[in-house]
Amino acid sequence: MRAVVQRVTAASVTINGVVKAAIQTGLLLLLAVEEADTAEDIEWLSGKITRLRIFPDDSGVMNCSVQEANGEILLISQFTLFASTKKGNRPSYIRSARPEIAIPLYEQFSARMTADFGRPIQTGEFGANMQIALVNDGPVTIIMDSKTRA
Repeated sequence: MRAVVQRVTAASVTINGVVKAAIQTGLLLLLAVEEADTAEDIEWLSGKITRLRIFPDDSGVMNCSVQEANGEILLISQFTLFASTKKGNRPSYIRSARPEIAIPLYEQFSARMTADFGRPIQTGEFGANMQIALVNDGPVTIIMDSKTRA
């Protein structure tokens, strides 16, 4: 699994002109699933993200997690994070899991993230054409890949 983690002061997802979900201070997560992903990838990535200390403490130092900052989480599926641009000009998405594998893993990740976070998270809609709006705070943007955790 690969995730782009962005600290935001606001983020929302709109589908067919309707805002499906919106958060204020918190994390916008863009998540890609590959066929080799397992429950271990879900557990590691979800735990790592919820414990990631990228919010300021009282001294202004990035020392607090999204939970400690009383933030929110917006999770968006984004298969294009596994794009390969080695050949030609049209990206290949061969590493991205097909929907029959990706959807259950995405849903398991969402459930695990909710459990690790301790309260509901907001989500987009898997496979939908989504418009994402965000105000990146910092900017703070971190790329994480469960296959490079060792």
